[in-house]
Amino acid sequence: MKMTVIGAGNVGATTAERIAYSELAHEVVLLDIAEGVPQGKGLDMFEAMPVLASDTRVRGTNNYEDTANSNFVIITAGLARKPGMSRDDLLAANAKIVGSCAEQAFKYSPNAFYIVVSNPLDVMTHVVLQKTGLPRNRVLGMAGVLDTARYRTFIAMELNVSVEDIQAFVLGGHGDSMVPLPRYTTVAGVPISELMPQDRIDSIVLRARNGGIEIVNFLKTGSAYYAPSASAVQMVECIVKDKRRILPCAVALNGEYGLNNVVVGVPVKVGKNGIEEIFEITLTPDEQAALNASADDVKANIAKLATMDY
Repeated sequence: MKMTVIGAGNVGATTAERIAYSELAHEVVLLDIAEGVPQGKGLDMFEAMPVLASDTRVRGTNNYEDTANSNFVIITAGLARKPGMSRDDLLAANAKIVGSCAEQAFKYSPNAFYIVVSNPLDVMTHVVLQKTGLPRNRVLGMAGVLDTARYRTFIAMELNVSVEDIQAFVLGGHGDSMVPLPRYTTVAGVPISELMPQDRIDSIVLRARNGGIEIVNFLKTGSAYYAPSASAVQMVECIVKDKRRILPCAVALNGEYGLNNVVVGVPVKVGKNGIEEIFEITLTPDEQAALNASADDVKANIAKLATMDY
């Protein structure tokens, strides 16, 4: 098993380290355009493997030929948000970066699974699908796993309970229009509505929507990377181990939830074939309207790509 992580910044390097430490691959290739950066980080990680008792080989490169025959390509490359920026503000620059990464990686690894982490995530997943021509089961966006992790974290903080007991998921685009579903959120099987008042639920939903920018505002010069990398690696693990877990992932919809030609987060079964099945859960009229609005935001940004050279 060989995996390539494109982008040796905080998200990419942390993702590569997690994969190597977990021995999910025999070889991890960390690729970046900055000369010396992936080589240095890759060597540093490889030198940590004896301490971590992992036989995964890690190497850094600036050359796509070194990524040949990868089973997975995780794309983290792109500009990060700064305070005051939305994910959509990154659209033009990151479409060029991610589009180029996808084209070059696909040239050498046409049979790989592609996991997209770059923002705006739903649109970048669309870009990878377009540039590679791969079937939708092999191209997954990470957003829903991360958004749900944040949502679960804030619920655990509110109730002072273990995050392990909280089951939840988030629909829609990765951004301000994401759609947390309190109706499907439980703590050890108990509906969240029985454990806290509606105003606290609303506050947690709002914080989950703003989870990314909250971290950006703290860091000032960067964005989140521990939770995004953990989320991406969980998706990889589900495919490698054929776990068939139900995860909220950004996928291309072809009629599901009444939506077409758009990438948004929905619950899917993730196993050895990537997306094994898309689950269509019953939504209330308000929930469906929120999902439609989120999808419309993604569609509007996809439409902007038609005027861009990427």
